[in-house]
Amino acid sequence: MNQQVLFRPNRKKYLRKKARSKKCVFCLAAENKINFKSLCVYKSKYTMVLLNKFPYNSGHILVLPIRHIADLADLSEKESSDLWETVRKATSILQKTYKPGGLNIGLNLGRAAGAGIPDHIHIHAIPRWSGDLNFFPLIARTKVVVEELEETYSKLRKAFQK
Repeated sequence: MNQQVLFRPNRKKYLRKKARSKKCVFCLAAENKINFKSLCVYKSKYTMVLLNKFPYNSGHILVLPIRHIADLADLSEKESSDLWETVRKATSILQKTYKPGGLNIGLNLGRAAGAGIPDHIHIHAIPRWSGDLNFFPLIARTKVVVEELEETYSKLRKAFQK
């Protein structure tokens, strides 16, 4: 099977930074204000919503607890309730903002389950349209995202402010 290669040299900088940093990238985002630099579009008392820096599709966001935690079972009742309420709110915003044909909502607990950052749980919310690429970019052979992160941030930040 011939496989096309999509070179993303800008990803090398991210991977090297991640390898150097002792602090979780999500915790670093939690310490910052809501802005494009942190990719944070929304914060509640216990939860935040970030853009995925390397999205599978336009509008791909992450909903996660602010506290550094690796397992759903370790969330307090208030954190758990806020997390799932934020997932509900975020999916509603994605539907209104992007008008997708559907959404993938997913959580990978642990590295073996596919979590790229296994020590800080995060829920993916990904808008989907008929005919878009496969869910996993490894399967799709080539990934095309039709919207720049700056545009995604602008759209979603305005929607979360309402």
